[in-house]
Amino acid sequence: MESSQPEVGPRVKIGKIARRLRVTGTVQGVGFRAALCAQAEARGLGGWVRNRSDGSVEAEVAGPPEAVSALLDWAQRGPPAARVGEVQVEAIDIGEAHTGKFAQRLTL
Repeated sequence: MESSQPEVGPRVKIGKIARRLRVTGTVQGVGFRAALCAQAEARGLGGWVRNRSDGSVEAEVAGPPEAVSALLDWAQRGPPAARVGEVQVEAIDIGEAHTGKFAQRLTL
């Protein structure tokens, strides 16, 4: 008898996705990391955010597709003082992203 359940690899969590984003523009020194962290926590997302030495902000987010999509939409604008130039988004393996509490990391 065949199973009606889809095959799922060991690092996939059904109903969740993960994305890495890189945000450029005026996004450091304007509260972008703290605001992104608050937005992610409000949506129940796991992951992290950090400044990069090139002036960009990088984050990995994981959770339900609708919540991740809403955060990516927010990242296009950011907090009031930010001037977002571009948001690059890459799909990543859910196993690579934190799925616990959202955190701010040190600058890379």
